[in-house]
Amino acid sequence: MSADEREPTDRQLTRKKSRLWRDKFKEAIRGVKRGVRGHSSFSVHFFFAILALALAVALECDHWEWCLVVGCIGMVMTAELFNSSIETLFRGLEAEARDRVYGCLDIAAGAVLIAGLTATVIGTIIFGRKILFLTHVFTV
Repeated sequence: MSADEREPTDRQLTRKKSRLWRDKFKEAIRGVKRGVRGHSSFSVHFFFAILALALAVALECDHWEWCLVVGCIGMVMTAELFNSSIETLFRGLEAEARDRVYGCLDIAAGAVLIAGLTATVIGTIIFGRKILFLTHVFTV
């Protein structure tokens, strides 16, 4: 029996039609919107992101400092989106399943905490140093 005469496998039958990049981006943007809506912690993250960006402008950060600041903002927002997705999945579970996977919520929240603390330390190093130089506490 030749390869053309064989029955298609389950994998071949379930193969999805490839999507356009435009559609993939639309879905990703929709996902960000869903992740942000209804999660009050995003307002806190947005506030501190705007504050960090304003400080970077006011203190005339170098390009590498900008990279670190923007990277930290992205890291915290990404961690929060993962946390939001796990919370959304958790809410869709039955009570039995919730009891078994409750620790996942704590782990996801811990990831956001670690990302936030890391961003805070990096921001303190970058902005603190610049402020100390501006106030002439440190000199070059």
